[in-house]
Amino acid sequence: MTKILIIEDEPSVLDNLQDILTLENYAVVIAHNGRQGVEAALEHRPDLILCDVMMPEMDGFEVVKVLRETPTTQTIPFIFLTAKADRLDQREGMDLGADDYLTKPFRPQEVLRAIRTRLERNAALMQPYRDEAERAKTLTQQLHDNTELATMQENLLSKLSEDLREPLGNVNLALHMLGQAKTEADRDRYINVLKQEYAREIRLLKDVANLQEMLTPDNLKVLRQFNLLQNNG
Repeated sequence: MTKILIIEDEPSVLDNLQDILTLENYAVVIAHNGRQGVEAALEHRPDLILCDVMMPEMDGFEVVKVLRETPTTQTIPFIFLTAKADRLDQREGMDLGADDYLTKPFRPQEVLRAIRTRLERNAALMQPYRDEAERAKTLTQQLHDNTELATMQENLLSKLSEDLREPLGNVNLALHMLGQAKTEADRDRYINVLKQEYAREIRLLKDVANLQEMLTPDNLKVLRQFNLLQNNG
């Protein structure tokens, strides 16, 4: 839901604006003076700010100056609300970073039209940055996936080396015993051991070849689930 901050010290104007925006399904945050308004903007990060000019403690010009100098709030659309129609005041507000000016008294449709216009313009201005952030996110994920794949391949080779040691040891022992065999039965027994260990080696190599084919970015999610199941077992 789009969030709008209203900074206004006149209760009747504040209540009226809050009713108008609530009926249009905006989420509304209110502040009764400029200092509260700055604090609310920093805390709630609204999508747009409506701000009176003449207020106690900190006027609207000071508010927009502070918010435009703060990185987390400097791009929030800012609309002044004022009973003053002086062009010099309007120019000062624009120079400080305000996006629009509404002169009191204003009609509900006038306020809503100004809000929609500023939100649409801000969305258009921010779209390239959102696209760039999305590209950066995608590249970061790809880098992470490639690193994970490389780690999995390294672990696979390490596991293969470890698994191959046992059958190779058994083959070596069977060959030695075959050379020492004195009966046909003994020779047949050691030959069977050699056949079994050979078949075991072939199965291991086939399993590794199948896993190598699975080590692709497209299969990474499945492999993560597979690893999770292994770890839990």
